[in-house]
Amino acid sequence: MVIKKNIVLKRGPKKPLLIDTFYKTKKNKQPIVIFCHGYKGFKDWGAWNLLATSIANAGSCFIKFNFSHNGGTVNNPIDFTDLEAFGHNNYTKELDDLDAIISWAQQQFKNNAFVDSNNICLIGHSRGGGIAVLKAAEDNRVKKLITLASVSDFGRRTVTIGNLKEWKDTGVKYVLNGRTKQQMPHYYQFYKDFKDHENRLNIKKAAKRLTIPTSILHGDKDTSILLKEAEELHTWIPHSELVIIKNADHVFNTKHPWSLKNLSIELNSVSEAIIRLALA
Repeated sequence: MVIKKNIVLKRGPKKPLLIDTFYKTKKNKQPIVIFCHGYKGFKDWGAWNLLATSIANAGSCFIKFNFSHNGGTVNNPIDFTDLEAFGHNNYTKELDDLDAIISWAQQQFKNNAFVDSNNICLIGHSRGGGIAVLKAAEDNRVKKLITLASVSDFGRRTVTIGNLKEWKDTGVKYVLNGRTKQQMPHYYQFYKDFKDHENRLNIKKAAKRLTIPTSILHGDKDTSILLKEAEELHTWIPHSELVIIKNADHVFNTKHPWSLKNLSIELNSVSEAIIRLALA
């Protein structure tokens, strides 16, 4: 297996992106699978490396990356050492990041016989699922879509972060990270950017425009994002597949750090479903 970790994609004045790639050199024209992490997430969280290896072993080129403003840095890609960047993140920045990753992937593997640079599948976990839906609906380079414990609406989350007047007056709201115990900032620009691009960021409208093969994976024990949101996506996306993972929580019964050498039973079910669609 060819594994390259922490590739730095420089983008001029924009913050760089950090990328991992996984693929085997035993099969030609492998599809590209691009994984988008979620809110307060990062590419090396928990069992994501094991998931990447599992899917690459089955015959896909797996790419995962850190969103530019997720709170990590090039030198410290795990956890949140740059809370200022985190506070300046927003949905349109993440869409821009994902666009850059797709373009990079197509160029990077353009002349690689083992990878089909025109066969791109997006995977998004949690908030990253919403980003993946939006991007798939607006970019015809995306041929397949898979969501994992995805949100179905950005609007109701954006306006409930806190008292809007107080948020505007102070310029910042803080959210506690239960794992790291950090108070993580959201600057008011997050709300303003959402309102400025509200139509583009409407997941329901985007979902209804999708015509590509789509699988919606969700755990029936997810208390962070309820199964109802997966059912909404399934209703909106024509001909989509809803896969309910039994006894799975929001992270499919894994955690960070993940010291085991194998996927959880639930995340292994996710891997099998991803492989089935990506290689179809």
